[in-house]
Amino acid sequence: MGGLQRFEQRLEQLVSGAFARAFRSAVQPVEIAAALQRECDNNAQILSRERRLVPNAFHVELSASDLDRLSPYDSALETELVRQLEDHARQQGYSFPGPITIGFEEAHDLTTGRFRVRGRAQAKVTGHATHTQVRRARALLEVNGTQQPLHPPGLVVGRGTDADVRINDPGVSRRHVEFAVSGHAADGSDLVVEARDLGSTNGVLVDGHKTQRARLHDGSVVRVGNTTMTLRVVEEDVVV
Repeated sequence: MGGLQRFEQRLEQLVSGAFARAFRSAVQPVEIAAALQRECDNNAQILSRERRLVPNAFHVELSASDLDRLSPYDSALETELVRQLEDHARQQGYSFPGPITIGFEEAHDLTTGRFRVRGRAQAKVTGHATHTQVRRARALLEVNGTQQPLHPPGLVVGRGTDADVRINDPGVSRRHVEFAVSGHAADGSDLVVEARDLGSTNGVLVDGHKTQRARLHDGSVVRVGNTTMTLRVVEEDVVV
């Protein structure tokens, strides 16, 4: 029995056939499962002979009518789709850079029975900051759904265990970029944040431009490997 057939059987047992009846003339769950597998297959990045990196953050876009039919079962379907992707990954030798997430969204350009899947690799981010440190920070880095506080003298972002913020992204060096934070600036403002490349393999992009060192402002976007980080200044009267 194939993986998609097992997926259908598990889902039917879980919801006692109600899902299948609701989607009789609309998008079928097995079609979504197959599309998610194809998204992994088509976007696999070869890291070594035995390891290939695939997307782990997915958005399934549906018509309004299909999304309405799906809503009573979306949690059960997501659980089974994640399980199916994990099974597929084991069979194909794929690795996910972080937890699998699947979201369902409405797309106004889609009609009943049609859907679209978008996937991307979203690396797991690990930091050591407490909730109190995040709450009191005057500047934050937003990284893959997390908030990392910036306090003087700053922090190092990389893939290695000695980085202050670890990103499980193969395009990120062990010590990739330093966010240097100082308390005073020549222009009178009292907070300065700079991004400094620490000799990384793939470099650092700040607002789309490759740089060795750049001063940041509220909303600056820093890209390392496949990961994007955004600087947020908490206090409106602070110039960064």
